[in-house]
Amino acid sequence: MKLVRFGAAGAEKPGIIDNDGAVRDLSGVVGELGGDVLTDLSSLSATDIGALPKVSGEVRFGPCVAGTGKLICIGLNFSDHAAESGMAVPSEPIIFMKATSAICGPNDDILIPRGSEKTDWEVELGVVIGKPAKYVSEAEALDHVAGYCVCNDVSERSFQAERQGQWTKGKSCDTFGPIGPWLVTPDEVADPQNLRMWLSVNGERRQDGSTSTMVYGVAHLVSYLSQFMTLLPGDVISTGTPPGVGLGMKPPTYLKPGDVVELGIDGLGTQKQTFVADA
Repeated sequence: MKLVRFGAAGAEKPGIIDNDGAVRDLSGVVGELGGDVLTDLSSLSATDIGALPKVSGEVRFGPCVAGTGKLICIGLNFSDHAAESGMAVPSEPIIFMKATSAICGPNDDILIPRGSEKTDWEVELGVVIGKPAKYVSEAEALDHVAGYCVCNDVSERSFQAERQGQWTKGKSCDTFGPIGPWLVTPDEVADPQNLRMWLSVNGERRQDGSTSTMVYGVAHLVSYLSQFMTLLPGDVISTGTPPGVGLGMKPPTYLKPGDVVELGIDGLGTQKQTFVADA
């Protein structure tokens, strides 16, 4: 299934994509795409999609999951991205948190924060937790996944690396966490470690990679994180980016107002964002 949340920001409804690519309204079946609904999606899989109301007109997609309690990011999880960043491949996953207030829709405008000169892009595979996970093994880890989505881990490199403290403040600015458009259930993702991912800036391809080159795969990450914290339904893990970010260009190149970023992962949909100056 390809599950969505559609409508005005803050007033999204749950939906599902039918075989013709149209959005169908799920609000008569479930109240939201979050929490316990993600733990057991069997009621949705049994739904007659063709009998659901079709949503007409222009549709805004919101974040594809509601009520995210934790947005956990993995740093330097592609060896070639670590190299372009001038850093060593980590011996364990690097973990940092991105504020949930950064989460926005996949095609919403992205705000370049005040004082920013180094706002950057990162296409990433998002993993949405369905069943609570605590001390799970790698072998059982994928049983706790509700689905997958596209994430853009937008980053302000100066805030991230040139200021005191941790990476969080360079990752958590408002709108720096577009998620979606779809939450794609595992039955439609044959292998999360074999997904092509790409990103373009103003029509120029900047990133072109695959989840096959991740240092730590999805199952390892879910298991690893569950040793330190309970992963809850609706939590999102953003699993790292391939090379081609602005930081790694020669010279480094960053986003400015008016730039348009498009990105996608095979089978998970695409995003398109215009970058604008924050007021």
